Amino acid sequence: MLTSYRTIKQSGHHEFTINKSRFITHITRAADEVTAHSFIEQIKKEHWNAAHNCSAYLIGEQDHIQKANDDGEPNGTAGVPMLEVLKKRELKDTAVVVTRYFGGIKLGAGGLIRAYGSSVSEALNHIGIVRRTLMQELVVSADYSLLGKLEYEARKSSYILDSIDYGEQVQLHLYTPVEEVEACREWLVNISSGQAGIEEGKQAFVETEEPS
Repeated sequence: MLTSYRTIKQSGHHEFTINKSRFITHITRAADEVTAHSFIEQIKKEHWNAAHNCSAYLIGEQDHIQKANDDGEPNGTAGVPMLEVLKKRELKDTAVVVTRYFGGIKLGAGGLIRAYGSSVSEALNHIGIVRRTLMQELVVSADYSLLGKLEYEARKSSYILDSIDYGEQVQLHLYTPVEEVEACREWLVNISSGQAGIEEGKQAFVETEEPS
């Protein structure tokens, strides 16, 4: 199981025009082919009158599912360039459809390759990319006299301070990458002088923004 990977921040779409042709890029997360196919069919129904609805998707920990469809454009000028952008950006579990409304000016094979690739690149820049990292929650319990120091150190660290509960004791909920649990425990023991209780909570994927 992957403990860290890149994917899109959220589903979305982005449009731009090249030589009077409208290119509308639609992107979503897709963890399996059923989801990818459903998404592609949905876009085709919404844009049934478009000249083309070209698609590509990349699924699986090792990208073992890769598909590209030119939907009537010359072979290799649409789906493959779209797929290559997903691979170049190192994205996982992502499906994309580029809808083209023909504007009357032919682009040629090279122009189509650039147009479809650029459409996906521009959409990714617009929508954003995140890194999903599997993290372990550590619940830190301590007396209120330690709250100031624990909160200060947590906020300036690389760990994620998710929330603070104010009960009989204060509880800080921290997230650390699963491979750094022991290092985080030692760090918490040091900054609390061994006075804080530390228990493991849930594991969850935590998303942080990445450069597009």
